[in-house]
Amino acid sequence: MLKQHTDFDAVIVGSGPNGLAAAIALQQHGLAVLLLEGKAQIGGGLRTEEFTLPGFKHDVCSAIHPLSAGSPFFKTLPLEDFGLEYIYPPVAAAHPFDDGHAAALFGSAQQTAIKLGIDCKPYLNLVKPLERNFTKLAPDLLGPLHFPKYPVKFARFGLNAIPSALQMAKKFRTKEARGLWAGMAAHGIQPLSNWATSAVALVLLATGNTKGWPMPKGGSIKIADALAAYFVSLGGKIETDFEVKSLRQLPSSKTVLFDITPKQLLKIAGHQFSPLYQWQLEKYRYGMGVFKVDWALDAPIPFSAHECRQAGTIHLGNTLEEIALGEKQTSEGKTVQKPFVLLAQQSIFDSTRAPEGKHTAWAYCHVPNGSKTDMTNSIEQQVERFAPGFRERILAKHTMDTAQIEAYNPNYIGGDINGGILDIRQLFTRPALRWSPYKTSAKGLYICSSSTPPGGGVHGMCGYYAAKRALKEVFGLKASKLSYV
Repeated sequence: MLKQHTDFDAVIVGSGPNGLAAAIALQQHGLAVLLLEGKAQIGGGLRTEEFTLPGFKHDVCSAIHPLSAGSPFFKTLPLEDFGLEYIYPPVAAAHPFDDGHAAALFGSAQQTAIKLGIDCKPYLNLVKPLERNFTKLAPDLLGPLHFPKYPVKFARFGLNAIPSALQMAKKFRTKEARGLWAGMAAHGIQPLSNWATSAVALVLLATGNTKGWPMPKGGSIKIADALAAYFVSLGGKIETDFEVKSLRQLPSSKTVLFDITPKQLLKIAGHQFSPLYQWQLEKYRYGMGVFKVDWALDAPIPFSAHECRQAGTIHLGNTLEEIALGEKQTSEGKTVQKPFVLLAQQSIFDSTRAPEGKHTAWAYCHVPNGSKTDMTNSIEQQVERFAPGFRERILAKHTMDTAQIEAYNPNYIGGDINGGILDIRQLFTRPALRWSPYKTSAKGLYICSSSTPPGGGVHGMCGYYAAKRALKEVFGLKASKLSYV
């Protein structure tokens, strides 16, 4: 129940990064905005808990945030005034191999390329133009399908982004360049043979080469806390422990924006939608899930490769061929023994994450949607493979399968952390084929979650663009333009 019944201009359901962004964008225009969160704590995927032992802070969902620090909308907000501080490891991401060596993503394309031997020039040819123009292109790359501000530069990106990651990998000859590329593309959580998987790799390489892959000091919750504090400073209202199951629960307002996926939206407001829109939402496809492990450690992970000991993020998967096979089999519903593992080691760079002299680590692998298989041993074997002696340093651990992940955050249907598969069929038409993907068929109702363009990631752009649409259609207002500097 609301603590005090009041009429609002807008109500936002869900306080993930997109819900927070939508709330801020509307509140900035002088509207009365209420943000509702079903859990006791705001943030959606931006939460930090002492899962294992007292004093060990673990990011529950998202951990490393290249898209957050580079978000065209978040960059316009004074979040540092509300306690947000990013930490940039010297190596953005490292990719070890069985021979003890590692490829690495550094803070510039030149620094990254020079370590790739004969693939130095091919890497620069592919990534350098995007590194040079990324800040200009970001508002278009992280938005709905529309005519871009820089059409020639955007078209050049598209020529390299539309092919599959496996097709584009043919540009490289060394296992280092091919493995680094595969690890980036695998963030897309789909087979590397799918069209447009190169887009994910290119954007992640460009963000790393532009500056780095940062982590928020104190945990991912600090991003949510800063966004919420800024929203409240503008006059916004937040209500937690308010799970919305029906439109009848909501106070009177001119518009409602939902930071939820199509499955939940149908339950809450499906009776308001046209038959065609209902059918489209029912056909919306979710992708692979994840299995996650958090560790409390007695010492840092003893990676064999030096670059891994300096990196905030580690991609564990060895060669392109091994990663591609594992992702393909997982997408087919199979459980793989050597999964691609994404690992973060925040405490090496952020002393607030663990007691003095101790450390934390965070990792997940992809699994079939809804899988109940315990992947703890498989993940730990992958870490041990590239860091002999790792298991001896484990003090405690906490695991989450797909059901537990969805219970913690209902937007993660079957463990899908991207709000729906980001393949070519749902890249720009998520969640339905419409002139505006944020506008539902019901007047005044909008969807602003990662199930809309540009999809998953902590960037708030889905929320910003949905709010921009609502401002125009409901209130006759024009949203502030994003900076292209």
